[in-house]
Amino acid sequence: MTKPGTRTGDGAQRATPAGTQRYRDRHAGRFVDDYFRPLAGTLTASSLGIGTYLGECDAVDDTRYSAAIRSALEQGINVIDSAINYRCQRSERAVGAALHDAIATSTVARDEVIVCTKGGYVPLDGSAPASREAYLSYLQETYIDSGIVGADDLVGGGHSLSPSFLAHQIERSQENLGVRTIDVYYLHNPEQQLDSVQPARFRTILRRAFALLEERVANGDIGCYGCATWNGFRTPPDTRGHLDLNEIVAMARDVGGDDHHFRVVQLPVNLAMSEAVRAPTQRLGGRRVVPFLQAAEELGVSVVASATLMQERLTSGLPRELRDAFPSLETDAQRAIAFVRSLPAVTSALVGMRDTRHVAENSAAAKR
Repeated sequence: MTKPGTRTGDGAQRATPAGTQRYRDRHAGRFVDDYFRPLAGTLTASSLGIGTYLGECDAVDDTRYSAAIRSALEQGINVIDSAINYRCQRSERAVGAALHDAIATSTVARDEVIVCTKGGYVPLDGSAPASREAYLSYLQETYIDSGIVGADDLVGGGHSLSPSFLAHQIERSQENLGVRTIDVYYLHNPEQQLDSVQPARFRTILRRAFALLEERVANGDIGCYGCATWNGFRTPPDTRGHLDLNEIVAMARDVGGDDHHFRVVQLPVNLAMSEAVRAPTQRLGGRRVVPFLQAAEELGVSVVASATLMQERLTSGLPRELRDAFPSLETDAQRAIAFVRSLPAVTSALVGMRDTRHVAENSAAAKR
């Protein structure tokens, strides 16, 4: 595993337009024409990405994830998604180990790979505490007593978007991932705050977070930023926890100017969770309320779909009509991926993969 504090690929600090285009040129011949798509305005992203959410906090799944990520990079997937709290920071470290090995063996160059992670939840470290009391002691000693986060800035027992907390988490993620620059940094489920604070307070919290993230873009710690949500963009307006993309983009513009770096949003999009496609949840232009994917397209925000296979529940038992719609595909997992990829406003469909066989099967969903 890459040790915390090391950095992978000092010569190439981040994903670049030239690097991701080079990756595309090397792999595009094996995929359908629209497999590679623009992300965040300038990067070229595979429309299938590898996620790292599920699994045990143990060395077995660390090894499995690292092998799957290396295989994905070999097979034409250059979008890697994680979060600092996934598997007690072990997922980020598995990404770092895989990226280090892939660069060392010339499978990829650092500027060809789009590394994405998230911050917002207090992460455990290596393994889960044995009890609630042990967690509270860890939280107090590691984060509150050290001044990384104030007790008043925590909601739900472990979620914060305070600038000091995010600054610490970005640095920690850089160490875990072994990179100088995190290409896409998401605020993780910001709607969590709305369970505890009023909308006006939430807007202040978000503005302060955006200001910190714009600073981190300026000094090269992150390439761009956005929000990774579960419910926020899928719920109707005027409901608790709803996020208004138009308002959020305007907030980023107020903080960062017309050249702000709020560029990417992640949310669930799949056959069973299709609200982003069909449900009018986003206000645009006065009374106009449109589905999320339309709003994102009009506002110039890239969309990354999470839960493409709904945590494996869409890998079997799909209706015959869907098989008929994708006659060239062999498995229901491929068909579920193809559905999400078929949505033109989606840049990349994330699939959690910790088995090299699944990497091969899933990437075949977009092969020629």
